[in-house]
Amino acid sequence: MIKTEQAPFKADHVGSLLRPNRIKEARNQKEQGEISAEELRKIEDEEIIKLVEKQKQTGLQSITDGDLRRSWWHFDFLEGLKGVEGFTPEEGIKFKGVETKAHSVRVIDKVDFDRHPMLEDFKFLHSVVGPDHVAKFTIPSPNMLVFRGEIDRNVYSDDESLLKDLTKAYRKAIQAFYDEGCRYLQLDDTSWAAFFSEEGRQKIKDRGQEPERLLQLFIQAINESIAEKPEDMVITMHICRGNFRSTYTAAGGYDTISETLFNELNVDGLFLEYDTERSGGLEPLKQVKRDDLKVVLGFVTSKFPELEDKEKIKARLREAAQLVPKEQLCLSPQCGFASTEEGNIITEEEQWAKLRHVVEIADEVWN
Repeated sequence: MIKTEQAPFKADHVGSLLRPNRIKEARNQKEQGEISAEELRKIEDEEIIKLVEKQKQTGLQSITDGDLRRSWWHFDFLEGLKGVEGFTPEEGIKFKGVETKAHSVRVIDKVDFDRHPMLEDFKFLHSVVGPDHVAKFTIPSPNMLVFRGEIDRNVYSDDESLLKDLTKAYRKAIQAFYDEGCRYLQLDDTSWAAFFSEEGRQKIKDRGQEPERLLQLFIQAINESIAEKPEDMVITMHICRGNFRSTYTAAGGYDTISETLFNELNVDGLFLEYDTERSGGLEPLKQVKRDDLKVVLGFVTSKFPELEDKEKIKARLREAAQLVPKEQLCLSPQCGFASTEEGNIITEEEQWAKLRHVVEIADEVWN
């Protein structure tokens, strides 16, 4: 296993992991009123402890709780903000050939952050990870509330006024997680994929928004949210084209906004989806001008069980190293294994084989 000083690591992962059957059964029992919230949390604690040890055995340095306490990668956190609530819309989010269950979030009052329940989730993770590994926590980017949420225009007449409060809330959130010991935080964000294709840009226009203006707002939201982060806290961002039951929502390369993504966002690292041709080629990486930006290449897919050819992955890493210095590159799956509680169509053992694959390739490339 490669030991490096700071995240993101040469072998890393996005964060979410398949929910064990015991978790699924317990959540169902809780919904049916058969067990209490306290009993559910005890089961979650026990399963997270097992998951932490499994990640260590796999050779990972960054350790997550696998999102085991969440139903969604984004809605659970957003619903914990003041002024935001969950609700059931008429339909779910449409992926290629499949649709999620109907759930979303809406802004009903001024947005703020105050003792979010996920602070306790991180505290528990941090307490069981130990000093030889890094507890990594993931939350959705502030852009996801703008992109996926329903906004009461009597509360916020425009996106600019919403983002003013939202970024203040995120600054509080980042400091609160830091105060609990978090030194590795990841912002997950699928909104950028809307700018990768003409189809996506047209959907933005259909919503009554101007793509270039929205792009600038998203840049501003990220940078203002992390502007006051402590120096010893690493904040990365994961950019995805959708991940639900091994399907996706968007396609297109990074070309159209590569300069923006790689040079205008003040994050410490970018996790980039790169497992299929839908993500385009590596050529946009030549736009990376920052020598302090880590680029985590998602060459290994979390959607399907087949293990990628090691030599082909190494060849792609060599190609990327012609565009970005090798020391700035890292390797990971392109996304998590369970962005929602349903999970991708892959078994737990296949999931761990994928993660071992990432660690083994990284060891061979950087050792």
